[in-house]
Amino acid sequence: MPALKPTQFSGTITYLGLVPPGQLASEPLAQMVLGFDGPEGEAHAGRLRESCSRVTAQHPKGTPIANTRQITILSEEELAETAFAMHLPRIAPEWVGANIVLRGLPDLTHLPPSSRLQGPDGVTLVIDMENRACVLPGREIDTHHPGAGPRYKPAATGRRGVVAWVERPGALELGQSLTLHFPDQRPWSHMSELRG
Repeated sequence: MPALKPTQFSGTITYLGLVPPGQLASEPLAQMVLGFDGPEGEAHAGRLRESCSRVTAQHPKGTPIANTRQITILSEEELAETAFAMHLPRIAPEWVGANIVLRGLPDLTHLPPSSRLQGPDGVTLVIDMENRACVLPGREIDTHHPGAGPRYKPAATGRRGVVAWVERPGALELGQSLTLHFPDQRPWSHMSELRG
């Protein structure tokens, strides 16, 4: 019995980008080549990364751990909602360091961990978890809309997309669709106890 089920849900790629080393903003691409280490040339690529503030309850900061944050995936619709909440006409994907932006995949930020997004050539991305909003993209936004940067973190909370890693290498192009494959299990029965 399959542990992952293909669904009727998919998202169309409207943006591809790479974050060069030492930068926060991404640079647009027409095609993205993905190996097991992530996108070629991406600052966040690699099999390992140093633990950051998101996982200090598990690992002291700077500990080498597996890199499940090779790729940042955002929703075009959620980016528009964030811009609206910030009273801006738009937020360019580059400003928030996006690698992939998808149109048409509902509630993308809250897709369950271990879901897969699969492209036409079989390239497969495993969703690790929600990408929590932080202040860093606000600094880039501030260079385009002075004074708006501090509004980013509260506006993007719950709309910052997901981080993912490459399960199967391949290539992606603008206009292609990624199909959602869903883990076939019920939600954990004690979730309400954890969330209070």
